[in-house]
Amino acid sequence: MPSTEDPLPVELFEYDRNSPLDVQTSPLGTEEGVEVFEISYASPAGGRVSGRLYVPQGPPPFAGIVYAHGTGAGARTQGPRAVYLARHGAVVLTPDAPYIRRGGEIPTFTPLDSAEQVQHVQDLRRAFDVLATRADVDDARLAFVGRSHGGTMGALLAGVERRVKTYILIVADGGLVSHFRNPDEPSGAFSALADDVRGRWLAAMSPIEPIRFIHRAPPASILFQNGRQDDAVMPSDASALHAAARGTTEVQWYDAGHRLNTESFVDQLQWLHQHVGMRAPGPDAAAGPNFPPPAPARP
Repeated sequence: MPSTEDPLPVELFEYDRNSPLDVQTSPLGTEEGVEVFEISYASPAGGRVSGRLYVPQGPPPFAGIVYAHGTGAGARTQGPRAVYLARHGAVVLTPDAPYIRRGGEIPTFTPLDSAEQVQHVQDLRRAFDVLATRADVDDARLAFVGRSHGGTMGALLAGVERRVKTYILIVADGGLVSHFRNPDEPSGAFSALADDVRGRWLAAMSPIEPIRFIHRAPPASILFQNGRQDDAVMPSDASALHAAARGTTEVQWYDAGHRLNTESFVDQLQWLHQHVGMRAPGPDAAAGPNFPPPAPARP
């Protein structure tokens, strides 16, 4: 992989900030006092970004959070996490990643992966444009929260987006290249690729590997959260990402797997209280998000 000292192709992630956002919303109802909306807006790469918007009760202005979901999840699955944050004083926007919108998966090990990674970051930047246009959001109090692949995209975003005051990167690693080249990772699909296919994919993805960009995050602060028993993001990959960061950072490790634990949610609220002025976690926060019960096992 190219070193972090090589020139970074930051220009790939630029877009026309003056192009119409064409925001469209549709109310879905109220959860725990938080208004929930379907939302879509124009993507700089064409088409529309779908997602959900969560608006709290109470007097504005609120902090603004863009929340990026993990691999294969999609915005709709982030509802309990988004409501939990919104209840503490933030308008939360959860956009769908490009591969979710096309109804597929990542990685494809084709040029589509690099094109969609660039689009994903542009779409996240446009999500902050959406928040900044809202009268109920204080655009000096913008934060990014991302988990798993969404957290990894946040590491890249931190290198190109200057408006975000703080980042919370949950169970993130350095990127797809780091993930598949780690000898501790199960890499059956990657190692089974033909040499020329693997080489083309690495050549396309390595220049935009998130770990190469994260040192550009300051003056934004970063909270990293990882699990010691995580079998999806190797602790060695997580530690490499932590080590690449600069400026104001904090690393929190939990005795947990990839989903982490309730303590991690309370710690997120405390960090956001300190950095973007959201309501501090009280006794009502101790139980964490109100996740639905697991579906019963099939007989």
